[in-house]
Amino acid sequence: MSQSNERAKRSEKGLLTQDNCVVALIDHQPQMLFGVSNCDRQSIINNTVALAKATKVFDTPVVLSTVETKAFSGNLWPQIKAVFPQRVPIERSSMNAWDDKNFVAAIEKTGRKKIVLAGLWTETCVALPTIQAIHDGYEVYVVEDCCGDVSQLAHDNAMRRVVQAGAKPVTALSVMLEWQRDWAQIDTYDAVMDIVKNHFGAYGVGVEYASTMVHGRPATTFPEYSVPEAALAHK
Repeated sequence: MSQSNERAKRSEKGLLTQDNCVVALIDHQPQMLFGVSNCDRQSIINNTVALAKATKVFDTPVVLSTVETKAFSGNLWPQIKAVFPQRVPIERSSMNAWDDKNFVAAIEKTGRKKIVLAGLWTETCVALPTIQAIHDGYEVYVVEDCCGDVSQLAHDNAMRRVVQAGAKPVTALSVMLEWQRDWAQIDTYDAVMDIVKNHFGAYGVGVEYASTMVHGRPATTFPEYSVPEAALAHK
């Protein structure tokens, strides 16, 4: 992760930079994912983790929030928890995060007026805070491939609704590349390539091929897999 006082500044002019936005990840929890049927659920996990990792690379502030963890939805996905091991998500009872004063306060505390927002489900936990945040003067970018809903119709209607309200649809990869912007920015280049190789399929394979076969660099070495030992409870 680059240090904020050393990293190269990216130009703005209407674009996202690591210095002008805050990322909000809302209700990425097991029960919420169970209900998603409009797209591949593993892809949502993959893309959300990639976006979470990108925030670490670019030192971009993140607000995590969960709803009814104990009563219904379950814990924040462990894959996201692994990216933010010391963070405690803002717990809510409201479907609309913008109705929760702690969530809004966390956004306000960053001092940033652009929100990169993703969550489950699109029609409620994404659309409702997006519309109200826009009403309150924020610019919202909905990371569509980190969102999902109970049907294709529900997701599509939600995306149409937020776009009509003024939100900008983006993807996890597009956000990261918009932050990177210039491959000569070497402070974040290697970390971005690591995320690409781990999370972005054919793009990552292409990067590996070009690196090894065209530029003659050593092959990427991933951590060796170790089979987990059986938990004591199972012995």
